[in-house]
Amino acid sequence: MNPQDRDYRQLSSNSGPTTITFPSAKWAKSMKSVFSFCLGAGTLVVLAFDGFAAEAPPAGNTAAAPTAQPKAVGTTETASKQPASGAFDWSKQPPVTAPPRPGLFTIAPSGPGYYTLMDQLTGKKREAPPVSPYAPYALMTTPAYDMDFRYMEKPGYEPDLFDPIKRIRLGDDFLLSLGGSFWYRYMRETDLRLTRADDSYHMIRSRFHADLWYRDRVRLFAEFLDARTFGQALAPLPTDVNHTDMLNLFADVKIANIKNGPAYVRFGRQELLYGSQRLISTLDWVNTRRTFQGAKAFWRTPELDLDAFWVRPMTTEANQFDNWDTKREFFGLWGTYRPMKGQLVDLYFLSLLDDNQELAFRRTGMRGVSNTQTLGGRLAGDYNQFLYELEGMYQFGQFSNMDVSAFAVASGAGYHFKGAPMNPQFWLRYDFASGDKNPGDGRYNTFNQLFPFGNYYLGWADRVGRQNITTSTRNSTCIHYRGRRSPPSITGSTWPTTATSCTTPRATPRCAMRPASREAMSVTKSMSG
Repeated sequence: MNPQDRDYRQLSSNSGPTTITFPSAKWAKSMKSVFSFCLGAGTLVVLAFDGFAAEAPPAGNTAAAPTAQPKAVGTTETASKQPASGAFDWSKQPPVTAPPRPGLFTIAPSGPGYYTLMDQLTGKKREAPPVSPYAPYALMTTPAYDMDFRYMEKPGYEPDLFDPIKRIRLGDDFLLSLGGSFWYRYMRETDLRLTRADDSYHMIRSRFHADLWYRDRVRLFAEFLDARTFGQALAPLPTDVNHTDMLNLFADVKIANIKNGPAYVRFGRQELLYGSQRLISTLDWVNTRRTFQGAKAFWRTPELDLDAFWVRPMTTEANQFDNWDTKREFFGLWGTYRPMKGQLVDLYFLSLLDDNQELAFRRTGMRGVSNTQTLGGRLAGDYNQFLYELEGMYQFGQFSNMDVSAFAVASGAGYHFKGAPMNPQFWLRYDFASGDKNPGDGRYNTFNQLFPFGNYYLGWADRVGRQNITTSTRNSTCIHYRGRRSPPSITGSTWPTTATSCTTPRATPRCAMRPASREAMSVTKSMSG
């Protein structure tokens, strides 16, 4: 399986700022050219669409001040930030995209209870969960540019040490936010690479971002990343190390308001995250995360999200500024419809044009140009404490002059014991992904998992991908503490009842003489997102 298909969960807590190594002149020159592209493209689009995108100030500008509320212990006293006459109303801006539900999703606890370990120790029982910019679980795949801090516009929110660097007003029309994170991770490999070699080492990753908005019309977002390892006896994997680079560097431009929903175009380097993450994910398990470079148009409403994108994946170069892979192009259409609370429907078309024959040879043992088209849909949600998910994916195209016909199915049903101690939840799942039975029949039937969050579904050891596999599992989850700034710790257990797999799609699979494993202990410290 490709090392870039690795992933992991992380635990998160707030702490101090990160230490940043300043880039070299060569790196800075490359970064300048990319940034100039983002800024120049954004400026052209602003000029072209300024008249079309212009709109009257939101109705919130004329709304009456909210009713006074009693001050809660440990909350801010600041009144609601009402805009001055003619000033832009930031109370619902900037728009963000809520993180999608993955497969095996969990329902966060609600109602009266203790939501942090500190609440438990101090006996502070809350009537409802506090507002949080983070997803209510330890899986932190959400990009930094979609962290939602708009709750800070309302009175009575719980203050945080890093609030002063969030939502900084620069006059009436500009908004600046800063943030970052640092993680340390101890790793122990046991025959992970099927070479009978073990290794123990340390990984660190630093991230820092700046986010600047002009009203809700133009956005500039830049996020720095530095990923390193120490004490590693084996050669670092391509996704272990990336010295002083940019994870995100893009410009957003608003082009229209359509049925009360904003439409934007985005140019530059950007992470992508869609649906269950079986096909497209930021891949937070690896030290470097996954990112792309290109353009995306997106429209957001409360019920419907529509995206169209054309990008190229970035090639990680440990000691140089990363470049996009000119031999691979990835584009697609993705729509998400939410007919009611807790229910969603995903429909998508994805196309990967791959001229990277060396990469194809490593994956399949065959050289050849490929174009893979994926049609898929997904139903997921919860109803009366029952949990469900069904996703189907079909692929067609060409690979090394062979016709592609492959598919995958992921299904699950579960139950949420709402109100029970530790918020227990239970899932039964069945997954299938096609493989190739006859390499000489002129057809290619092995499913291509594209850019997935693979280990979340198929094991942290990273020996099996979503191809040529049949598996059924049982999964149970309990949440120990309900968190605000720090996601709660989640314990789960999964037991495969039947599973067959082949790690090399068109050849005899290699088997380790002893179980392969990759164990990790991670600590992440964030500057409030």
